[in-house]
Amino acid sequence: MPRAALPCLALLLAGGACGDGDGAAPSCPILFGRPEAATGLTADQCGPRCSCGDLDFAPPAYAAADVAALRTWELLDPPPPLTSDPYASPAPPISDAAVCAVVREPGGARQYRLRDFPTQAAAVAAGAAPTHFGVCGRCSTLADLAVYMEANDLTAPVRACGLAFPDGPTADHVRCLRDLGFTEPCAQIWYYNTVHTRAACLAPCFAALDQPYHLPDGSLNECLRCDEVQSGPVFKAIAGRTRRNTGLPNALCRPCSEVRPLIHAY
Repeated sequence: MPRAALPCLALLLAGGACGDGDGAAPSCPILFGRPEAATGLTADQCGPRCSCGDLDFAPPAYAAADVAALRTWELLDPPPPLTSDPYASPAPPISDAAVCAVVREPGGARQYRLRDFPTQAAAVAAGAAPTHFGVCGRCSTLADLAVYMEANDLTAPVRACGLAFPDGPTADHVRCLRDLGFTEPCAQIWYYNTVHTRAACLAPCFAALDQPYHLPDGSLNECLRCDEVQSGPVFKAIAGRTRRNTGLPNALCRPCSEVRPLIHAY
């Protein structure tokens, strides 16, 4: 179960985090997520709300209409496709305070640009709408947000693409991911993540193939834990958006200390 200190809402809104790291800050005994059969946890262990300490965050249950509305937006100057394997280099640093925000184009057209801001408060002051914490990356678009919002479980379909194309070709594997709704650059980082995890975590992932995502104590199974350690840092830096830094519960349950509260209304 989670042991890390819970971030305080007021400081999060200013772009920081609180908790002195000595265990004195309150922590949430229930993980944040939306469990289903593959999760391996009950509603008593995981739920779509973080309510303890100074934080009481329960995102709305986004409906199909919300997802469809996201897909009507046009991104100007979208991120370019990846031209090389990002796992060939160390993960770039990630700012916990920075946010990636939607800046709407003037006029009535549903067009926008993505822009980095040093803090959430700076983005709001500039009239921008934060879309996730951390700097913008390949999965920061509203089209990719729609996929994250619509699919409660992305682990299973992404894994299925990896199993369908274990030896390539790359284009077919990426196309399988694109069929889930991802933009091309976002599908590419998911592809590279899959390939890297296969190389770094083959044994534990093969052993956990039919296991639930979580062990009874709430921790991730050995495959997902290996992926988190071996592939997670590069993925987070290159993708930009994750479910955790976007405030979206899903079938992988997370400690509330890792969740960034954010409501999506553009």
